[in-house]
Amino acid sequence: MVKRRTFTPDFKTQVVLETLTGVRSDAQVCQEHRLRSQTLSRWKAEFLERAPMVFATQQSRSKEQEQIAELERMVGRLTMELEAAKKASSILTSLSTRSGR
Repeated sequence: MVKRRTFTPDFKTQVVLETLTGVRSDAQVCQEHRLRSQTLSRWKAEFLERAPMVFATQQSRSKEQEQIAELERMVGRLTMELEAAKKASSILTSLSTRSGR
């Protein structure tokens, strides 16, 4: 049985960029790397389809970072409130035991 070759994302990117920038023709790339033209066409289509996600990812990361920062502020505030409540509780407990209640 023939074992299928696997290609890394870096290799696919390099090959697609060579053809898109005009460094080499599709035929040259296919011949050099022993690829079928259908395979190269599929890689190019996938590359072009996902290209906008490169810029969208940065924008979504910044939104995620803003949300993380807000949650961290909230955790800090709640931690301080909890510590204050614990101190108040211990003070009230000690006062009530002193007064005999």
